[in-house]
Amino acid sequence: MKIFISSARRGLEEERDSLKGLISALGHTPVRFEDFSAQTTPSREACLEALASADVCLFLLGPKYGHVFPETGQSATHDEWVAAQVAGMNRLVYRKLEVEFEPAQLEFTRIVQAYATGVFRDSFTTTSELQTKVVQKIKELEVGTSPLAFTKLTVPPDISWTLETKGINPLADNNVTLLELHVLPLGFAGHSDRELEQFGASLVDRIRTTGLVKGDVALSLSRSRDHVAVGVPSGRPRSWDAPQPGELAEVRLYKTGQISARATLPRDGLGSILDPEVLPHQITGLLKFIGALNIVQPGQIVVAAGVSCNSQTSVDRFNPHQSRRSAQMSHLSNLTLRTEADESVTLAALGTGAKEVAGPLSRALVRQHPSAR
Repeated sequence: MKIFISSARRGLEEERDSLKGLISALGHTPVRFEDFSAQTTPSREACLEALASADVCLFLLGPKYGHVFPETGQSATHDEWVAAQVAGMNRLVYRKLEVEFEPAQLEFTRIVQAYATGVFRDSFTTTSELQTKVVQKIKELEVGTSPLAFTKLTVPPDISWTLETKGINPLADNNVTLLELHVLPLGFAGHSDRELEQFGASLVDRIRTTGLVKGDVALSLSRSRDHVAVGVPSGRPRSWDAPQPGELAEVRLYKTGQISARATLPRDGLGSILDPEVLPHQITGLLKFIGALNIVQPGQIVVAAGVSCNSQTSVDRFNPHQSRRSAQMSHLSNLTLRTEADESVTLAALGTGAKEVAGPLSRALVRQHPSAR
């Protein structure tokens, strides 16, 4: 495994230096910014590229927040935390005790500790204590056990579906096929009006922090009695028949705690495409995106997906470089595909286990479409 070590160096010099040899002795590859050779790319960009190639990201939280980059208004460690979070990477977090934290580092630590999906957190006082805990955790990762645990449901969950609701998004009313993904926490008392208002005020910033939406895209916030929603405008293709990948269209948070992400399917001049190879990747990305919003609390969740099809939606292969010349269209003008929500799963479904959850959901949706039979 490649293990990326992320922290400010000041205040953690001894710990960072000790981990390099420890990880190597365990037969894995440590990745630290101290070991980077001279590069033409900026240091921040080089660190993020190195993180993206790693299998595990190990975060050390010490007294110092670190240099703030003007591009993001955050430290390198904070940027790396967001990148690892959005990617759904395995993250190991160790907080140093008995030291005084800077105010900015205290706030960053609060953000890290508030996030529960797929993250292992611990603390240490001495370097030897840290080494012992890191060895134990790396050996657990070597076993490669699934982070997911499924539980059969005895009562159907009350999921809010909007696939057949007109006016919910102008794309759906213009014959654009929408993919809908829902995450519902079980045993959750729900959000109060005050909490929903607070989440509404921060939802746009949470979406932008994930990096899924570019900073210059204008997001629209709306609210009803039972939910808040953020709409994402569709990107304009080069021409009417140019292939266009699927993209996020809306995020919705309900008082019940349910979070729904709506996205377009890939499409070209002949219509929308339900691609058995692309769909699992799209659902995996949406699961990790919902996890990266930092709203879902610890506990079991239910995940469900659906697609609102029309006569121009077909099961086919999407080529991002060339539009199709023919397609097998359905004789049905409107068709709704839904997965059966008959089991709950642990929060790892929104991080390290997202790919494993997305596969069955995708296959279930594709099987239901007439052109797949």
